[in-house]
Parts: sequence; structure tokens; C-alpha cells
Amino acid sequence: MIKVNRGFKRNEIDGVVFYTIPAFENTGKVRHLFSTRIAGISGGPYSSLNLSLTRYDDKGNVHENFRRICHAANINYDDMVFSNQVHSDGIRMVTSSDKGKNFGLSDIKNADALMTNESGIPIVTFYADCTPLYFLDPVKNVIALAHAGWRGTVKEIGPKTVEAMVNTFGSDKKDILAAIGPAIGVCCYEVGKDVVDEVSKLDIDLDKVLIDNGNEKWMLNLEMTNYLELIKCGLKDDNITVSGLCTSCCSDEFYSYRRDKGKTGSMAAFMELI
Repeated sequence: MIKVNRGFKRNEIDGVVFYTIPAFENTGKVRHLFSTRIAGISGGPYSSLNLSLTRYDDKGNVHENFRRICHAANINYDDMVFSNQVHSDGIRMVTSSDKGKNFGLSDIKNADALMTNESGIPIVTFYADCTPLYFLDPVKNVIALAHAGWRGTVKEIGPKTVEAMVNTFGSDKKDILAAIGPAIGVCCYEVGKDVVDEVSKLDIDLDKVLIDNGNEKWMLNLEMTNYLELIKCGLKDDNITVSGLCTSCCSDEFYSYRRDKGKTGSMAAFMELI
């Protein structure tokens, strides 16, 4: 079983609902959140706080949705940094020169993880079932976000992000706080043999992450897979917070690519050193 540290905390400001991580908040080092679909202006399948510009939602609506979530979280809308996520294990270090690389203006390509040790740079990654991974070293003042779908998970983007923090900034693994955000749960994520073959290459206890449904179909626990990877790479169990929230089950709060058959919006993870 995953040891759920303290879970994520549900917040509501001016009607905007988002989640935060108590262990991160307690450091006083970061602003951070995971958005929901509540209190935006988008309609139809994107209702209502859609943060994706790659769907068919009106761009003006998406920009307004960003303004609302940024206002609620006290994040500077103009400084946000995005990348074009490609389900890879690419990691990009972000500096103050990257501020404002967003909304199609970013030259940060092929990176599913962003990290920085500079304050005042809001890094942002996007989700609609994939696993958000948050990292904070409160000693060296380093943050990172990683987008881990099944492809990123089998490429071990989480452990690779930890190693990048160690190698680039001198982080000590015992100091690093991590959090696994809302993602599609084992209850809802059925996969085929192609995915299972890749997951089976990981050096983890597969009995903890795969449930055989028969007919070459399995239920995959992405949350547990990422948790086991982070433990194996050297993070302390007590330093890992797990949300336990399924994006597919919680249709009133989250978008889900799988549940909505691709016609859906996106949530986002935000983090910024203060």
C-alpha cells in the first residue's frame, strides 16, 4: 500500500477551486497548485476552467481561465513558463530569461519536466489523466515539475528529475520533498499488452502496479508506479505526498482524456519559488 503522507488540500478562492500540498506549504518556500475544472468561462466539453490551448476551445476563454487561476494563487500571469510536452523524459532547466515563454511563444521543446533554482519563475505543466510530479528541495531552493503519462513513467522521468536536481544544483535526496498529484487511478485505467510489456521492464514489484483482467487487459496503477520509482531512487517515504485523487472518477472536478474520449480540457500544475 502507498503510505499517504498528508494528502492534498482542497482550496477555494473567489470560486476558483484548486489543490495544494501541505508539506510544501509548510516550508514557506513556494507558491504551487493543481487546478480543477471549476470556476472558468469555457463551455461544452471544456467546461469550465480549461487551461489547454491545444484543444478546440476559444483562446480568449483559456486566457481568462489562466487569469483567474493565477489571481487566486497569487501567480504572475505574464511570467509563466510552458513547454511542449511530448511524453518523453526530457528535462529543461529554466532561468529568468525564460519568463513569459507561454501561450505558443515558448521555445522550450521536447521537455516534460521543468526545474529551476531561481525565484519568481512560475513553471507550468499540463494534465488530463497523466501523473503530475512535484519536487521541492527546501535546503538548496530548487523546484521541479514532471509530466508522467505511462510513457514518461516507464522512461522514469521522476527519478531522472531527482537526479537532475542532484547533479545540477547539489540537492541531497534526503531533503527533497515530492508529491504525486491527481491522475487517472487504477480503478479506471485499463491498458493492453503493449503498455504492460514496457511497464514490466521496470525494476519494481509489478504485483503492486498491475491487476490482470484477463483477455490481455490489465489495470495499471500509475500513482503506485511513480511512488515505487521515487522510493527506489532514494527519496524518503515520509517526504512523499500522494493525492489519491482519480481524474476519471471525479468528473465534477477534473478533466479526463480517457473518460471523455479525448473531447476534454486540461488542468495544470503550477510551482514558483518565492
